[in-house]
Parts: sequence; structure tokens; C-alpha cells
Amino acid sequence: MDSPRKIIHCDCDCFYASIEMRDNPSLLGKPIAVGGSPERRGVIATCNYEARKFGIHSAMASATARKRCPNLIIIRPDMEKYREASQHIHEIFHYYTDIIEPLSLDEAFLDVSTCDLYQGSATLIAQNIREKVRENIGITISAGIAPNKFLAKIASDWNKPDGQFVIKSEEIGNFLEKLPVKKLHGVGKVTAGKMNRLGIETCGDLRSLEKKKLQRYFGSLGERLHQLSLGIDNRQVKTERIRKSVSVENTYSNDLENLTRCINEIPELIIQLEKRLNKITPKYSISKQFIKIKFHDFVQTTVEMISTSIDVENFKILCEEGYARGEKPVRLLGVGVKVSPHVVTEAEESHRDQLSLIPEQESGKER
Repeated sequence: MDSPRKIIHCDCDCFYASIEMRDNPSLLGKPIAVGGSPERRGVIATCNYEARKFGIHSAMASATARKRCPNLIIIRPDMEKYREASQHIHEIFHYYTDIIEPLSLDEAFLDVSTCDLYQGSATLIAQNIREKVRENIGITISAGIAPNKFLAKIASDWNKPDGQFVIKSEEIGNFLEKLPVKKLHGVGKVTAGKMNRLGIETCGDLRSLEKKKLQRYFGSLGERLHQLSLGIDNRQVKTERIRKSVSVENTYSNDLENLTRCINEIPELIIQLEKRLNKITPKYSISKQFIKIKFHDFVQTTVEMISTSIDVENFKILCEEGYARGEKPVRLLGVGVKVSPHVVTEAEESHRDQLSLIPEQESGKER
């Protein structure tokens, strides 16, 4: 019988805000948020725990956050600084394992099943990771330790901030018995509401229901929910995540009042999109272009078309189609592409092989 896997989910505590408090100690103890300006229709990216006491959370409009907490300090994001901190944190992760799956700048799964440090104890490894992040990065990080990704992610949220929680194999049944179904991945407000109407409030309630009923009530999600309620999650920790899309968007301080104004914004958005896309090519190929429009009344629409490149004329066509669905002032405009991993063709492989046979002098390279 195979030994249980040892998975750690590491999640930085209010990451952006923590970095800002680290760099400016005068912010400690004060409610702060990182995000856009309330005067320019900004949105909160994250906030510290002092701000959360006022009901402030990520994705909230900055103006709403300021109303809830008049003393809220809102700081403009410094993504380059956050990426640098994230890179240093990942360097710490790599000391223990190379099997790392980043989920974002501030969280990742680590498979430490084969790590011999600390007698192979995932609990002690997680504890040491947290100590090193505190000492070297100057922020706190929480961790969840479990036999699979699903349980590890739930565990990392159990003792936040600056804590860790372990779910052992023999404890899974009892732990899940009273776990609220809203904690399950894929269960949003709508699904949770439907479950509550059916008398399903915990994983214990969920796993007592027949599979056929689950599938009838929740379709293809039903089988997955049944497995999670039993603590079954066989997903591997993937060292390289497959992207499905790349996009950029902008929320405007003043509405774009007509179609012409929207189209005039497209070239600048494309420049930003190409910068992001350059970071992942040639690993990925473009399969579609799409445009996202959010009107001033927050009604949102997305239009896409098949395309193998970034074509400004295609984006203009998509913009016209999307705008026609509302014909109202636009507060947010976004452009993007759907991508898939690039498959090397036989011709490309043959060409690459031929190039590798050319002497360095002939290929123009210097020794």
C-alpha cells in the first residue's frame, strides 16, 4: 500500500498589504488596503486584518471601502515589488522540494512526500518554511498540511493568520463530517443556497446522499462533490500550470461615452496585452481573440472570435458587436486571447534538428 502523500498549501497573510506594512512600519495597526483610488473607480486588491474588521474585502469598490472605514489608508499597488518578494519566497520553497505548483504570487502547493529534512515530517517542514519567510522576507505565511490538495488548501485557512493546521489521513472522516459545504471547491453562493434548501449543510449531509440524486440536482458537479465530501482528491501537484487565456483590462475614471471612444482605447490595451503575451510565447499558441465590456450600470458582456494572432481590426469588430448589446457608456474595457500549449509539428522538429547540425561559425554564432 502506498504511503499517504504529504502536501503543504502555503498562503501568505494579506500579501500585498503585508509587504507595504513591512516597508513602512508606521502603517502597523492601522486599517490599510492596496488598490485603486476611490476617486477613480478603483477596486480593493487586498487589505489587512484591521481593515477587514470593517467588512472590507478584495474586489470591493474602493469608494465603498472608504465609506465603511473613513480612516482607511489605500495604497497604490506596486506589482514589481510584490513579484520580487514572491520570487524570494519560492526560493525558500525550493530548498525543500522542486514539486511546486504556484496558484498566484502569494500561494502555492508543495509536495514534500520525498523530502528527508526534519525526518520527513511535513508539519516540521511547514513550520520551518514559515520561520524562514518571516526572517528573510519580513511577512507571515500560513500553511495547511494534508494528504491531498483539497484538504491542504482548507487547512491553510484554519489558523490564519500566521498559523498552520494538519489533517492526518486517519482524521479525514471526522474532520469532514461537520465541514460546511460552502468550503468545497466549486460551491459558490448559488450552489450553497440550493444545497441548504435540500437540507445539505455539511459534508456529512452531502456524502449521505445517493450519487444519483447528487447528479440529478447538480449535474456533472455532483460526482466531484461526492468525492470531495469523502476527502478524495487525486490531483497531482503540477509544476507548470497550463494557461487558458491572457488578458488586460482597464476601469476608466470617466465613462467611455460612445463606441468611438472605446475603439480609440484598443491600441493601448493591445500594447499591454502583447507585453504579457511575450512572457509565455513560444510555449503557447493563440486560438481566439475576445473583448470584455462592462457598461456604466455594471452589466457585462464578452465577445470572442477564432483567431491565431492579435489583430487590431478583429478587436474593433468585437468591440462593435459588444457595444451594440448595450449601447451605453462603458466603465471597463478589456482585451484578451485564448491560448493553448504550442504543439511542435514534424516540420518544425525537423527544421530544429537541421539547425542543430550547423556548425556554430556557419550559424552566425561566436564561440
